[in-house]
Amino acid sequence: MIAYNSVAQAESSYSDDDLVIRNLGLVKRIAHHLAARLPSSVDVDDLMQSGMVGLLEAAGNFDPDRGASFETYAGIRIRGAMLDDIRKHDWTPRSVHHKYRQVMEAIRAIEADEGRAAEATEVAERIGITIDEYHRILSDSACSRLFSLDESMDEPTLQRPPPASKTATPDEELFKSQFRENLAEAIAELPERERLVLSLYYEQELNLKEIGRVLDVSESRVCQIHGQAVMRLRASAERW
Repeated sequence: MIAYNSVAQAESSYSDDDLVIRNLGLVKRIAHHLAARLPSSVDVDDLMQSGMVGLLEAAGNFDPDRGASFETYAGIRIRGAMLDDIRKHDWTPRSVHHKYRQVMEAIRAIEADEGRAAEATEVAERIGITIDEYHRILSDSACSRLFSLDESMDEPTLQRPPPASKTATPDEELFKSQFRENLAEAIAELPERERLVLSLYYEQELNLKEIGRVLDVSESRVCQIHGQAVMRLRASAERW
């Protein structure tokens, strides 16, 4: 507590410009960390540009009395600004979105009928495509929509509102709590390899190439496994 108070006291004396200048490196670190987990079509400079917007907003809104250092608060706002920009400028072709929905609907229907995880061959047969076409859909959708899971749940760093943001209402907190419980149950029901990929990607923060080394499979295969896991979870989320 003493350490925090001294940091907060020091930061309270900084101007907005001082806070921005002292944390320029934070924008660069977060941009490169995200870029390592995204397709090459996402430019690091674009991430840094949107991150700078987040940093400027953080400097203008930061309140040291809220209970967090500026670096912690700014990191959340910077990352959030980058993710918002990625989603706003969605590079995924419309055809990929359409095929993605088809596969997700097939997974949901099969799992509702059978009461178990849908097999890849069953999904391919349900929508009338070959298993190779199914794997291509998984690769296209997963590699271009690596934040699909985050669209269905709070970004890990944003599971609670930033210190200076508006406090959630009891109803919102209850909804989030129930949603996380349902999500945890759905993840527990995934096939073991899909659970492992999600854990390595979202918890351990490995990129696709690194996960491929761990599992001794190609990066494209990791994309497929990740995509299939996300589709199962999104199908479950729609049932909730």
